[in-house]
Amino acid sequence: MSQQITFNVDVRERVGKGGAREARRNGFVPGVLYGGGEDPVAINLRLNEVIKAINTGQFLSSTATLVHDGKKQLVIPQAIQMHPVTDQPEHVDLFRVKKNQVITVEVTVNFTNEDASPGLKKGAALNVVRHAVELNVRADSIPDSLEADLTGLDIGDNVKISDITLPAGAEPSITDRDFTIASIVGRGIAADETETEEAPEADEVEAINQSGDDDEE
Repeated sequence: MSQQITFNVDVRERVGKGGAREARRNGFVPGVLYGGGEDPVAINLRLNEVIKAINTGQFLSSTATLVHDGKKQLVIPQAIQMHPVTDQPEHVDLFRVKKNQVITVEVTVNFTNEDASPGLKKGAALNVVRHAVELNVRADSIPDSLEADLTGLDIGDNVKISDITLPAGAEPSITDRDFTIASIVGRGIAADETETEEAPEADEVEAINQSGDDDEE
């Protein structure tokens, strides 16, 4: 399951660019809470909590608990804007969700047991087609990552979405085909051989130059 992120927030009375700038000056990150059939609300988030959430690496692929005046609301971050120079968070959009609500998120794929792949042992390469997969999954069942097992895979073999275990009730957003996650492919041996063949030619040129220098002396 995804790590639980918590945001303690205040309602931002002053909206617009002026209110957002004031929030940043006071050490907050301005944001907007919307969705769930309710009106949007301007909020201020604690800068340290937003940075902590970003550092989990799952900011846009996990739910978070929003706390205001002791009341809790399950949300999922929808977007974050970063300052182009300082790389500090500038604005956050949060979307209200319910625990049993099915939402669409991208989940990272981790590849395991590379040492148990005959193809990789032969010097082949892992060609990753999708580093993340978009899932339709319950808000309370978002996995930290998806595991792609490379055990037994030889050159030319693929990892398909059907090879990956998904949480109960979850499905990929692409349902019309068994798409490829990664494949085991051979490396460019021919290119290496060409470079090896060219090396003697360079030596021959150097030898000719040295011979020419001797003639001049």
